[in-house]
Amino acid sequence: MSCCAQNACFLPDEDPSLGCIAEQEMLLASRVVADGVRQVTLSVPAIHCGACIRAVEDVISDLPGIEAARVNLSTRRVSVSWRGERPPSIIRPLAQIGYEAHLQDTGADERDPRLDELLRSLAVAGFAAMNVMLLSVSVWTGADAATRDLFHWISAAIAFPARLFSGRVFFRPAWNAVRHGHTNMDVPISIGVLLAYGLSLYETIHRGEYAYFDASVTLLFVLLIGRTLDHLVRERARSAVSGLARLGARGAMVLRPDGSRDYLPTDEIERGMRILLAPGERVPVDARVEDGTSEIDYSLVTGEGDPRQVGAGAELLSGTLNLTAPLTIIATGTARDSFFCDMLRLVEAAENARPARVSIVDKVAGLYAPVVHAAAALALLGWLIANGDLHQAVTVAVAVLIITCPCALGLAVPMVQVAAARRLFEAGVMVKDGAAVEQVLDVDVVVFDKTGTLTENCRLIADKHATDSAHLALAAGIAAYSSHPQSRALAVHKRRDDPPLVFDGVKEHPGLGVEATMGGNVYRLGRAEWALQGGPPSRRDGTVLSKNGILLQVFRFSDAIRPGAAQTVAELGRMRLSVEVISGDRQDSVRRTSRAVGIDRFEAEAMPARKLARLAELSHSGQKVLMVGDGLNDAPALAAADVSMAPADAADIGRSAAGFVFLYRSLGAVPHSIALSRRAGLLIRQNLAFAVAYNAMAFPFAALGYVTPLIAALAMSGSSLLVVANSLRLDRYRFDNDTAEGKRQVLHSGHTVETMS
Repeated sequence: MSCCAQNACFLPDEDPSLGCIAEQEMLLASRVVADGVRQVTLSVPAIHCGACIRAVEDVISDLPGIEAARVNLSTRRVSVSWRGERPPSIIRPLAQIGYEAHLQDTGADERDPRLDELLRSLAVAGFAAMNVMLLSVSVWTGADAATRDLFHWISAAIAFPARLFSGRVFFRPAWNAVRHGHTNMDVPISIGVLLAYGLSLYETIHRGEYAYFDASVTLLFVLLIGRTLDHLVRERARSAVSGLARLGARGAMVLRPDGSRDYLPTDEIERGMRILLAPGERVPVDARVEDGTSEIDYSLVTGEGDPRQVGAGAELLSGTLNLTAPLTIIATGTARDSFFCDMLRLVEAAENARPARVSIVDKVAGLYAPVVHAAAALALLGWLIANGDLHQAVTVAVAVLIITCPCALGLAVPMVQVAAARRLFEAGVMVKDGAAVEQVLDVDVVVFDKTGTLTENCRLIADKHATDSAHLALAAGIAAYSSHPQSRALAVHKRRDDPPLVFDGVKEHPGLGVEATMGGNVYRLGRAEWALQGGPPSRRDGTVLSKNGILLQVFRFSDAIRPGAAQTVAELGRMRLSVEVISGDRQDSVRRTSRAVGIDRFEAEAMPARKLARLAELSHSGQKVLMVGDGLNDAPALAAADVSMAPADAADIGRSAAGFVFLYRSLGAVPHSIALSRRAGLLIRQNLAFAVAYNAMAFPFAALGYVTPLIAALAMSGSSLLVVANSLRLDRYRFDNDTAEGKRQVLHSGHTVETMS
């Protein structure tokens, strides 16, 4: 469990069926966000559509003392702010309208079992639909009355368990909605499926000529396809908080005053405790170095790969990584008020502050259910008044419900998202969040991080042609024993045909370099003043390779501009998008890189909170932001942006927080994603327009009795197929300027290192 997560337990109340969270638990899990205002995040797994969002937000907002309630549809969380020290009763009112809620544990794995349920339901519905359709074809081709009745009964036997098992995906939320006095998209679906089966069973019992088991089961199958696709793209948008929490130290070795050692969980470390921090361990809480010298990886804070040398008295931030030597540190705070926990809060707050990713179809669906219910009810009443025939009136009402079933509407967005994801993958971009395809449509500003984004996460030898190949091979062999970023850059230059180097001994000196002995000679690779034992001042730049204190070679390193960066900035300008850079790196480095790629607006030495603040400034000015970043320190900004993108070699948390991940080295993926998303947005609008037009035209025919439930099912399936066909037109989309170089170089967990001439 992370430092910020609290135990979420349900304690018995006067009604044990509902339960409530103890007031103290709610207070512990909350945080102060303004003067007198506290905020807590709850997980509400049952949220799945626009109607759910409105129901949850409305019931919480009506409670006394509530300042705000905001639902994040992608992560199924609700952020609640209230005024006062005593938290309001939130869990019970939500349970009373059918939404179970619990405290959000940001450090726990949150695998959603709903996908397994959807896939099983889809498989059962598909199997049943195929078999019932085969029987129906036999009936349609002229089976005699006895065979027809037998096939109807067999169809009823197949459809009944399939409906119970597969239909529960829609029946449960529909019943919850009706039971608590509201409606959602599942209500008309459930009514249509149940009435179609009931009418078919009635016809079978009375040896009627027509039964509609095939229609009702096929209806379930088609709807489950749309629901599964929608769930898949939403599942990609899970929060990056849990991934970031796993990076934190679980505990640390505490040195007791009596000399004993205890390994304590991070949450139990108190201010003033002495901690032994071994190489490779992360700093558990904010601390001060008491003894030792080492190098610290500060990429979590600044995003830059260069380690910092620290010694006695240096202040350390929790979450930073000790690289080279053991340190004795003194805790200056607790886990709850540490920098790393603040990072968790920033990411979580950014997720909750991000505009709710409500799909366009969810907005359209807000009016759909009541309109369909009213239409079917009017058709039923109209036919009862016209001829008093209940059987015919019910048949017409069922036909209305089936023909206006939201299959096409439910497929309109997921099918385009899946087609867009496949086409973008072919262009080297993975779509992690289907809603991101829609969010890109409104982007006004593209904000880039520098290191690892505009530049590549590797160090390049700046003067290879002036480098002796034997010296390079020797340096590569020594560098293989170190994890320092510059050592890794040198180590990759060891060639397979180079003779193996066998050292008598190798030792890394923290903050200085690596020393190797071979054949009685001492080789040093590292800082000039150490390797040359006080050598000439003019030689004290770069990384030095020496033999017995005598200079052999100087290696210099330089960040490489990512391929296609300048072309990408120019292309974004042609798209009428403004571009800027915000980075934690030094001012001169950010200025140099920004100007090299053609970006005029930049900001340097920006901490994670400052990046969030800049995005908030852009948002308050009415602009929509695409954030492109890669580092741990970019995770809050990636989560807070309207839509975000990260390279495949980014930190895990950066990739988790991003909506898009590009696989190739070229930054051309950014304009490509925007261009294809704009095309996808056009197809989504076309699909929605077609679905609405189809329902408007089909309803009069069904209401007037010209359409049987079977024809209604075929028409419904046909409209869904047209939506699918229109969505697949995205396969023919061609990018204007694919970057061949970018496609040749695929990013991976390691780093591609090139030499500069």
